[in-house]
Amino acid sequence: MIDTQTIQRHIPHALTGVEIEWPHEQARGKVRDIFTLPDDERMALVTTDRLSAFDRILTAVPYKGQVLNQLSAFWFEQTADIIPHHVIDLPDPNTSLVHACEALPVEVVVRGYITGVTQTALWYRYSLGERTIYGYDFPDDMQKNEQLPAPIITPTTKGRHGEHDERITCAEVVERGLLDAETWEQIQAAALEIFRRGQEIARQGGLILVDTKYEFGRAPDGRVMVIDEVHTPDSSRFWIADSYDTRFAEGEEPENFDKEFLRLWYAERGYRGDGEPPEPSDELITQVSQRYVTLYEKLTGQIFDPAAYPANPRIVAALHALT
Repeated sequence: MIDTQTIQRHIPHALTGVEIEWPHEQARGKVRDIFTLPDDERMALVTTDRLSAFDRILTAVPYKGQVLNQLSAFWFEQTADIIPHHVIDLPDPNTSLVHACEALPVEVVVRGYITGVTQTALWYRYSLGERTIYGYDFPDDMQKNEQLPAPIITPTTKGRHGEHDERITCAEVVERGLLDAETWEQIQAAALEIFRRGQEIARQGGLILVDTKYEFGRAPDGRVMVIDEVHTPDSSRFWIADSYDTRFAEGEEPENFDKEFLRLWYAERGYRGDGEPPEPSDELITQVSQRYVTLYEKLTGQIFDPAAYPANPRIVAALHALT
C-alpha cells in the first residue's frame, strides 16, 4: 500500500494528459490519450490519471493510470486463449503499444448481480419499477445486490463526447445493424467466457467480480480483438467475497473494492452525471488511489511498483522511442 503522504504529494502532479509535440494524428478519450504511428497498423495508448464516472471526467488520481495499464495487461494475458487482445508491448508503466483496431460500436456489459446506482445499472432501473430491462424479464421479489441465476449481457451504444450511453438489447445489436450476427455471437461467447475467467481469478484474491464492461475491435488483419481494458476498477465492480453472504442476508451493502464507493459519494450529493459535479476532497482522491493499488495487488498477486512523477517526461521518451 502506498502511504497517504506520498499520494497527496502527487495529487498536483496527477497525469491529466500528455504534453508532447507529435508529428502524427492523436486523440483523447475519457481516460486514454491516443497516438498513431507511421505504419498505421499500430498506435500507442497512454492511460492517464483522469477519473471518469457517470460518463464525465471528474478529477485525476495519482497512480490510477499505471494501475489500469498494467492490470489490463495482466488480464489480457490471462484471457489470451479465449480471444486475441490488442496489446503488443508496454514501453512505459502508463503506455501500451497496441494493434490499431477499429473499435466496434457496442459496449458489452456483463452482469452477475443486480446492483448499481448509475442510470444504466440493473438495480437503478429495477428500483424505478421496470421489470423488463435490456430485454430480460425480472421477477418482482429481487433484492439489491442479489446474484443472478447466470451472468447476462446488457449492451449499450457508445455515447459521443458529453452524451450518455444508450441501453439496448442483445437482439437490437443486429437489428440496428451495429454488428453482423456472426461477429455478435463471437463477441457474446468471448465476453461470457472472459467474465467467468475473471470471476475465478478474482475469487483467488478474495474478491467477487460483480459486473464489467468490455470493448472489442477489428484489427488490420480482420481479427476481432478485445481492446481498451479488462477487469479494472474503472470497468468493473468488485466486492469482498468473505463478507458478501452475511451482509446480503442482513440487508447491508457489500464491502466494495472498486469505484462504486466514489459513485455513491457523488450520488449521495445529488450528482448522477448531469449538471456541475461537486469538488472531490484530497481525502477522497487518496482513498481512490489506495483502492486502485490494493485491488491491483489482490488480483495479480504482485506488489505494485509505483512509477516516477511527474510522469510526462518518461512517457514522452517512451513515445518518441516508438517512432
